[in-house]
Amino acid sequence: MKKILTIAVLGATLAGFTACDSFLDEEPRSEMTSVAFNQTAAQMIGQVNYLYRNGVPDKIGNNTGAYRISSASVTCMPLGYFTSEFEGQESDYQYARLLTRQSHTQSTCTYQTDDVWETCYKAINIANSVLKYIDGIDMTNQAQYKAEAQFFRAWNYFYLVKMFGDVPLHTEPTEGEVTYPERTSAETIYTSVIIPDLTAAVENLPASTFAGNSHRVTKAAAQMVLANVYMMRGDYANAATQLRDIISSGLFSLTTNDDLALNSAYNKLRENDDLPEVIYAYEYDGAISNTGNLPTHAFNQASGPLFDTYSLWVNVYGVSNRFMNIYDEDDLRAQPNQFFHWSYTNPNTGQSITYESPCNWYWYDETAVLETAQGTKDWNFFRYAETLLSAAECIAQTEGVTAEAAGYLAQVKARANMEGEDAGTIAATLQGMGQQAFIEECWKERLREFPLEFKAWDDCVRTMKFPNISTTTPGEITFVDLIGATNGSGATFKESDLLWPIPINEIQRNPNLTQNDGYSLQ
Repeated sequence: MKKILTIAVLGATLAGFTACDSFLDEEPRSEMTSVAFNQTAAQMIGQVNYLYRNGVPDKIGNNTGAYRISSASVTCMPLGYFTSEFEGQESDYQYARLLTRQSHTQSTCTYQTDDVWETCYKAINIANSVLKYIDGIDMTNQAQYKAEAQFFRAWNYFYLVKMFGDVPLHTEPTEGEVTYPERTSAETIYTSVIIPDLTAAVENLPASTFAGNSHRVTKAAAQMVLANVYMMRGDYANAATQLRDIISSGLFSLTTNDDLALNSAYNKLRENDDLPEVIYAYEYDGAISNTGNLPTHAFNQASGPLFDTYSLWVNVYGVSNRFMNIYDEDDLRAQPNQFFHWSYTNPNTGQSITYESPCNWYWYDETAVLETAQGTKDWNFFRYAETLLSAAECIAQTEGVTAEAAGYLAQVKARANMEGEDAGTIAATLQGMGQQAFIEECWKERLREFPLEFKAWDDCVRTMKFPNISTTTPGEITFVDLIGATNGSGATFKESDLLWPIPINEIQRNPNLTQNDGYSLQ
C-alpha cells in the first residue's frame, strides 16, 4: 500500500464543542507528517474535523456530482432495479447493474474502488494519528474527540470490509518506512478494531441529538453503526441492545404528517434539517459547501428546458417502474410528490413535463432549482425510522414476534398508511404473523422507507436474499436466495458479485495484496 501522509484540516472558528453550533467550517491549511502535526489541541481538533468530510461520510453523503452521485449509490446498482442516464459514460454503474464488473476490473477500479480505498485509508491513517497522540495533549473534551476518532476509524473499516472483504489492517499512523501488509481477515478486523472502537465510542460520546451536540457525532450515531455491524454478522441480540437503548433514550421520534400532500413527513424530511428523526447527517451549507448538482438529479435530461439555474439535468439513480411495486396501493410513499414524482410544472413559467418512469422527488430543492442553484439540504445517514425497523427485526430474530417488535414496525407502517389505520391496529395484525413472515415484512419495509438512501445492497448481503419484486402486483415481494437469483436487469448473481475488486494500482504497489475472486490483477 502506498505511503499516506496525515492531512490535517483546521476548523477556522471551531475551538471546542461549545464554541460553535453550526456547520463545521473546514479550511485546508497544510499537509504534514503525523509526527510534526500532533503537538497541540488545535491540531488534534483539526484532524478530527477532517474525518467528518472524508472517507465514509464522503463516500455516502457527497452527492454533488453532475453525472453521478455518491459511491454508495453505485453499490446498490447490482439489484438491477436502478439505472443512470449517464451509465454509458459512468461505466461502473452499468457494470454493477449488469453484474459484469469482473470483465471490466480496471475500469471499475478507476471509477469506483481506487477512490474508496484511498480516501478510507487516508481517514483511517488520520484517526490512527489522533488515537496515538491525543492522550498526551492537554485539551478539553479530550475523551469525546478520542471517541470521535474511534467512531470514524471503525466506520471506515466497516465500509472497506463490506466492499472488499479481507483488507490490510493498520492501527498505527504511517510515519516512517512504507510497509506492504497482507490482507487481514474481516473477522479479525471486526473483533480487534471495529467492535472495540464503536463500543468505546458509545461509552464516551454524548447522549444527545445531532443538532443538540453542535452537529457532531453522538452516542446514538455510534450505536446505529454498531447495530449495523452486529446485524451484518448475524448477532441480532447485541444489535437489539443498542437499538433499544436509542429508543428508550426518548431523544428521537418519527416526523409526523400534517397532511398527506406537501406537508407530509416525507416532504418535511426532504425540506428540513435537524428534525427529531435525524440521528446523524452530512451537512451542507450554501456559503461553505452546497449540494452541487443533487437538486438536478430529481429530474431527467429532458427537463433541462424548464429551468435556467443549472446547466445539466440527469437522472443518475433512476428507479424502475417494477421497483415501484414494492409499495401497496395505499402507501403514501408511492404517491406523487412524496419520494417520487411523475410530472413537474415550473411554477415560474408554467412549463410542464411528464416522465415515463418516476424521478426522485425526495431530492427536490425548490429554492435551488428555481432561484439559487445552491442546495443546502443535509444528507441523512441514519434516521429513527431505521432504528425502529432494525429493532423490530432484531427482536423478531431472537425473541419471536413480540408486541414490542410489532409495535416498532407498526409505527413506520402507520406513518405511510393512507387509510387512517393507527399503529396499534397495525401492530395487532402484525402479531399474528409467523416469525419468518414478520422478518420479511421488516425487510420489505426497509425497501419502502429507504429507496433513495442506498441501504438495499447491504441488506441483500446481510440476509443473502434478493427481493424479487412482482412485475404486475403492487406490494408483492418474495425473497429468494441471492446467489443464483436473477436481478431486476436480467443478470444472474455469482459469488464474486458480493465483493468489489481490490484496486489494481494498490496491488501493483503492494506485492503482498491478492485480488478478489473473479477479478483480474491488471
